[in-house]
Amino acid sequence: MRRFLAILLPLLTLTATPVMARDSVVETVETVEETAYVSQGGSERFVSAQPAALPQGIAHFGPFRVLDATRAALVDVTDAGSPAQFDAMLKAYPGIEMIEMIECPGTEDDRANLRLGRMIHTRGIITHVPAGGSVRSGGVELFLAGRQRIADDGAEFAVHSWEDEDGREAGDYPADAPENRAYTDYYQDMGMTAQQASAFYAMTNSVPFSSAKWLTAKDMGQWVRLN
Repeated sequence: MRRFLAILLPLLTLTATPVMARDSVVETVETVEETAYVSQGGSERFVSAQPAALPQGIAHFGPFRVLDATRAALVDVTDAGSPAQFDAMLKAYPGIEMIEMIECPGTEDDRANLRLGRMIHTRGIITHVPAGGSVRSGGVELFLAGRQRIADDGAEFAVHSWEDEDGREAGDYPADAPENRAYTDYYQDMGMTAQQASAFYAMTNSVPFSSAKWLTAKDMGQWVRLN
């Protein structure tokens, strides 16, 4: 199942500027100017987004960039290899206790993404979306995985229905189908009650795969507990 919010893919406008990060770690920041679209029946809909400052970090593990001994950043799409990359990162940097969710467009492999979320949750890692951070589509499941979930003012979220390889979306399956239960079961594993999980899942599916429902940090706090 595809949970990748295509309307926000960066289009490769990059510049590099050295900056001094917290804890005296030197990082390179890439400024990504984002202009993206969704194809709908042959038409295109463009969406402007704020530039995302992507820290270079001291080590890369797929979409993860290690910032220092206790923090990593998530700055790209997750895929089938992300759980193994996350595991390798924690073996190399076992002190990581927080993921800064800076630029999280979604995932190319939902099953792997849910597995990754459970790994984050099991390790008790905190998920943090700073001001200007953007968490969309499958990235929202990873935010929910945090032992603590922190979203600063100015953080943004976007949700939409998933779509499978045959173009079918969540509403095309019975509510109790395994394809839908995978998500409500996951939300319960992340600490929601069955009722909360069903309500949150219905909200995410209130817009089709080709669109998006945008949420602020305050909006997200009405659905899940933020710390």
